[in-house]
Amino acid sequence: MNIPTYFARFLKEIRLTENQVNDLIKGHTTLRKRLKEDEDMSKIIVSTFLQGSYRRSTAVRPKGDSRSDVDVILVTKLSMEEYSNPEDAINVLKPFMEKHYAGKYQIQGRSIGISLSYVDLEVVITAAPSESEEGILESASVTDMRALEDIETWSLKGSWEVLNETIETSSIFKTYSNANEPEWKTVPLWIPDRDAEEWKQTDPLAQIKWTQEKNKSCNRHYVNVVKALKWWRRINNVPKHPKGYPLEHLIGLCCPDGIQSVGQGVTEVLEAIVNNYSTKPVMSDHGVPEHDVMGRITEEEYGEFYELVKKAAEIARKASDATTVKESAEEWNKLFGSKFPTSEATTANNQSSSLVFSKRESPISSDIVGGRFG
Repeated sequence: MNIPTYFARFLKEIRLTENQVNDLIKGHTTLRKRLKEDEDMSKIIVSTFLQGSYRRSTAVRPKGDSRSDVDVILVTKLSMEEYSNPEDAINVLKPFMEKHYAGKYQIQGRSIGISLSYVDLEVVITAAPSESEEGILESASVTDMRALEDIETWSLKGSWEVLNETIETSSIFKTYSNANEPEWKTVPLWIPDRDAEEWKQTDPLAQIKWTQEKNKSCNRHYVNVVKALKWWRRINNVPKHPKGYPLEHLIGLCCPDGIQSVGQGVTEVLEAIVNNYSTKPVMSDHGVPEHDVMGRITEEEYGEFYELVKKAAEIARKASDATTVKESAEEWNKLFGSKFPTSEATTANNQSSSLVFSKRESPISSDIVGGRFG
């Protein structure tokens, strides 16, 4: 049974709040402004852009005292030949961090983490791109800082631009791109890995592009399926892995195209994992096929996770096959916890927002939204 108003309320309860989004915007905007105005850093910066679950619109609300987080890619002019030791490249940022974030930053394996009172920032630096790649990485298509869920459609083109410059996070921003212009091919970037003592490749733009296309093929339900299952994973945090992007990647491989609701997507993803991935899979990363997304997860961790998925799949199937709204809602509540309403009474205060979906939450048909991501 499809109960879209219940899922609308559930998604509203687990997505980032307006204040949390504003905190993310404040955090990364301040960081990028400081980098741009810094006398030393401005000389080595090519571009900055967002990656991660916030940019892909797959982030969920943090629990308890946890803060929202956002990942910032800092494309530099640093040469891998000159900085053959990755740690030396990361250390270039130390004076800047001491000046603006003293006592609030920590150098990690592949990034620098900044913990503020209202948001966590993850700064990932890259080696110098080629001259042809610089133009792509400086384009509005890459550097626009909005989450893709807030944009009508996104394409990796030089002509891509946002036509509506309002900063209301609930808006769907109109965009333009030349339909006859071919999309750029994403190119992996090199990031320093202190633990491995070598530079490694990553392609965040390929991940964004793949997610946009998958969401389109799923009638805009895909990112909400990811959010729902990330929330389920959060309230079932044993074992600790897989979670985050490895979990999201697995969901993407298992989510069928053409789904008509979030509930259908959740059920079929869980069942696909049970049927097709009983042992830890090798999953090639988008844009960097030699990188196994599941590489750091142990067989034992995955085995425990698989047992968790089997139980969840049974509950989701009962919820989907239920013949009454009450029965379906109660089963989904077992899966997703207290954030999922079990009766109309629990949604009464939000009835208008449940019946008239917001642009960010509604499963609008693909003929209305075209290629919109979100």
